[in-house]
Amino acid sequence: MPCLSSPPPVAPGLLAQVWRVGDLAAEEAVVSSGHAGLDSHLPGGGWPLGSLIEVLQQRPGQHVWQLLLPGLVQASASRAGPIVLVGSPHEPFGPCLNSLGLPCERLLCVQAQDAPARLWATEQALRCAEVAAVLAWLPQARSAQLRRLHLAARQQGSLLFVFRGWNARHEASPARLRLSVAGVDAMELHILKRRGPTVALPLRLPAFSARVSALLHARKGLTGADALAVPGASHGRSRVLDRSAAIA
Repeated sequence: MPCLSSPPPVAPGLLAQVWRVGDLAAEEAVVSSGHAGLDSHLPGGGWPLGSLIEVLQQRPGQHVWQLLLPGLVQASASRAGPIVLVGSPHEPFGPCLNSLGLPCERLLCVQAQDAPARLWATEQALRCAEVAAVLAWLPQARSAQLRRLHLAARQQGSLLFVFRGWNARHEASPARLRLSVAGVDAMELHILKRRGPTVALPLRLPAFSARVSALLHARKGLTGADALAVPGASHGRSRVLDRSAAIA
């Protein structure tokens, strides 16, 4: 019977080049998400460029801008082209985006009703080198179709977010990074897939911008009589607040 010998020792200088199971993989290029707590859990410290990022939502459009806006502002600074939204469930509120650093004229909204048209529009946007980022709502996309988009994003080093429903978590996905978003008063973010060890607990991020959070806090301090005097208070928030919160 052959003898089993111990593996040869590894030079100390080579240990730093070994990807251990508990380490996060390094991404070739990233843009910070703008959320320090989230960046600490993302390989490379930010959203990966040239890669499919899949976001699963229990409700279409939930927390999109509050989660993505800081990264989109940075991405738009590095490329002169538009940020393309394909099949967005809601119309972005331009004045609020302007106040938060993203000029609304940089947004290009593509409204396509059927799934093939959305896939086609997303792929065409990804093939434009000047496009800063692509956000696509593709609830019916399949793994092979997502892989095609992933390859298109890789060719141009584009920032690509694809949004799908919560039920899609049981389906295979070529995404390097896969997240789920839930919560109301606070954003609950589960990292379902990344290049590294699993994250068991959800991350809690602010569900609203600092300005909207201040408005909500002020409204909670109103008495019942005062609240009735505020336009729109019968629905729980003023119309101005509704417009601001709609993008958070």
